[in-house]
Amino acid sequence: MTVLTVARRRDAPAWRTRAADQESRSVGPAPHLAWPSDPHRATAVMNITIHASFLPHNDPDASLAFYRDTLGFEVRNDVGYEGMRWITVGPAGQPGTSIVLQPPAADPGVTEEERRVIAEMMAKGTYAGILLATADLDGAFARLQASDAEIVQEPTEQPYGIRDCAVRDPAGNMIRIQALR
Repeated sequence: MTVLTVARRRDAPAWRTRAADQESRSVGPAPHLAWPSDPHRATAVMNITIHASFLPHNDPDASLAFYRDTLGFEVRNDVGYEGMRWITVGPAGQPGTSIVLQPPAADPGVTEEERRVIAEMMAKGTYAGILLATADLDGAFARLQASDAEIVQEPTEQPYGIRDCAVRDPAGNMIRIQALR
């Protein structure tokens, strides 16, 4: 749950609305906001979830095989446009959580120098990553070892209280998988 605090000037009018056939009028706080004891601050409690995260790929078929066949994710969408592909995958049984595998630097605002830097960082595995979790870390790691995934770290008890492993996907993205406890 995310809490958003909005400051309001002391002389600012209350929340306003405009109906098509009415003058603009003061209506007090928006119905989804709760006024705290300070009348000049509003606190909104918003129900926000993480719907999708983006990871770059430089070989859509290799990335698709890794996420679908090795991690067991389902393919939710596969969109091609001008020679590029955006592939949406996610864990089975969790339709509200997805990873969008996207062409790196597909944004037309990215310069050639930025594209070069992104490619270098992807090759080193320092450009992007994601943290996953499973109740069966050893089983997941065995499946990763049996594939051609690049193993970065075997399952390890970390000093900060979790047990996890790390691999790189075909694009070099760091994938850490931790044990659910």
